[in-house]
Amino acid sequence: MTHDQIAEQLLELAAKAGAEVAEVFRATSQARPLFFEANRLKQIERIESEGIVLRLWRDGCPGLAVAHGAVPPQKLVERAIALSALNHPETITIADDTSLNHYPAIGNSIELEQLMAWGKETISCIRDIYPDIICSGEWDCEVESTRLINSRGLDCSHTDTTLSAYLETELVQENDFLYISDGQTQRGSLEPQLLSQRILQRLEWARENAPPLVGRVPILFTAKAADMLWGTVSAALNGKQVLERSSPWSDRLGTQVVSTSLTLSQKPALGPFSCPFDDEGIPTRPIVFIQDGILKLFYTDLTTGRTLGSGTTGNGFRADLNSYPIPGLFNLLIEPGRDSMQDLIKRLDHGLIIDQMLGAAAGITGEFSVNVDLGYRIENGHVVGRVKNTMVSGNVYTALKQVVSVGGDGNWNGSIYTPSLIVEGLSVTARS
Repeated sequence: MTHDQIAEQLLELAAKAGAEVAEVFRATSQARPLFFEANRLKQIERIESEGIVLRLWRDGCPGLAVAHGAVPPQKLVERAIALSALNHPETITIADDTSLNHYPAIGNSIELEQLMAWGKETISCIRDIYPDIICSGEWDCEVESTRLINSRGLDCSHTDTTLSAYLETELVQENDFLYISDGQTQRGSLEPQLLSQRILQRLEWARENAPPLVGRVPILFTAKAADMLWGTVSAALNGKQVLERSSPWSDRLGTQVVSTSLTLSQKPALGPFSCPFDDEGIPTRPIVFIQDGILKLFYTDLTTGRTLGSGTTGNGFRADLNSYPIPGLFNLLIEPGRDSMQDLIKRLDHGLIIDQMLGAAAGITGEFSVNVDLGYRIENGHVVGRVKNTMVSGNVYTALKQVVSVGGDGNWNGSIYTPSLIVEGLSVTARS
């Protein structure tokens, strides 16, 4: 029996067991990562995973059962029914759609030989200039497939292929240890020259050590470091947080919440994490959440959208197969500006570049205090060296109101596309 036949049989068995409605969510993944260690190819792996989720309501009570690998369909139905008997009745939240939405596959699979060549080229470009450096990393081609069907006629599926590269470098010079990492996530092809150039630029900036700055200092977050800010924004835009009154923006629709230089949107068809429908079977759509600093919309799933009265935005996702769908954000894009990284540096008479940080994420409160793992001092529009033993603290919401410039160097960090940006006056401390 094929996977698709099993999914359809689960719906039939659930109906026979007395379920009013049921849905089946199936996800499969195949990855072929290559691992480099100490400048050489270490190992090649093949990783496969498969999971199927049955969610049903009997007498209005929800039940959920998950299987990884082969499990008799009848057993899965019995588990879900047994769990539903332990739950209280709730409003049934399931998509009503009788159309068939089988979306075309996105992305191209890449042979292991090409992944290997990209990895070797990236490492070679760096070691040609820094022969003593130690490089390790991972190159991967991952194919993910999803299908969702329910007893109300919904049937949607899609397959996508994503390429990724991650490289970390270690350089020891006398008593100084330097660690730099970077990565790429793309479709179709990876760019070893671009990845190596980004690391080489940071190695060049770190040739000299510079005394740290202290006090209220302009901060230039690279695209990699700026990711810390958007985690808090994602939480604040979550409709569930709005319902719970946890988001500081709960009552701020239509008002300015961040700098007018910032526009944040979701574009489902763009980038390496494109997604045509959410885990509830709702088609995803382009959404502008913040435009020129003005809060326009929160993102929701079926349950949250019904409670808020706004309806779903097609953002219901499972944190894992054992979870019910909740509001989730993907393909968040921060509209880039026009300035290059060098242009942003020239704007600052003095300041601090942050590229890597150590410390916990800010969370919904926005408060953060992080150690600068990799940072550089700017004087008179030039990078003068690497700073050490430095800490930066502040509040994300306050910082995003103080953005003075947004770079044009957008980059994907996971499913967030962010440029670098300059924030005025964060608090910087240092120890000698």
